[in-house]
Amino acid sequence: MNYSFDFAPVFAAWPMLLDGVMGTLRMSSISMVLGLSLGIVFMGMRMSRQPVLRSVAIGYIELIRNTPILVQVFFVFFGMPAIGIRLSGEQAAILAMTLNCAAYAAEIVRGGVQSIRPGQIEAGRALGLHTADIYRFIVFRPAIRAVYPALCSQFILMMLNSSLVSSVSAEELTYFAQTLDSQTFRSFEIYLTLGVIYLALSQFFSIALGVIGRVYFSYPVK
Repeated sequence: MNYSFDFAPVFAAWPMLLDGVMGTLRMSSISMVLGLSLGIVFMGMRMSRQPVLRSVAIGYIELIRNTPILVQVFFVFFGMPAIGIRLSGEQAAILAMTLNCAAYAAEIVRGGVQSIRPGQIEAGRALGLHTADIYRFIVFRPAIRAVYPALCSQFILMMLNSSLVSSVSAEELTYFAQTLDSQTFRSFEIYLTLGVIYLALSQFFSIALGVIGRVYFSYPVK
């Protein structure tokens, strides 16, 4: 093997890669928050007694979960301009990742809500709690606690899938790595480093989400 390893171009481009890391963190974090919020809305529609709302939610969830996220990104970036909606690469990436995350979050949270026993809700009503307090403290918080590990795994997977949005020129980590590769042709060194960075990001998200879970769900289980 005559290949000569040279990581000097990678080390010299750390500012560029750091910009990519910040872009990945920014887009992933925004998509996480918006996706979970939208997912809770679709979860409510999915469990609604109104056939129209339930059908819309089921159709949306099945459509998103049974099509590749790359196709969804392409549809948002290349397809939506046909109806007059033009988005930048980053805007299209955030929208596509939010819509994708929402479908999975809706089903995950629904599983948690369905695990709450009806007797607990009745007990809350018997204690004179307002409906908002019942859903906040008796339904949603225990439900989120039950499915929190699954949500964390889904969020980390979405962060890793954010590498696909480089295909629409969203300026995240993989986009800058591809740019560097086209400039230096040190593919082995660049993509090895890229893999290490994504591994580090996964560990960062895992630790950060774990800390959030311990702080927010620190009350004892009865």
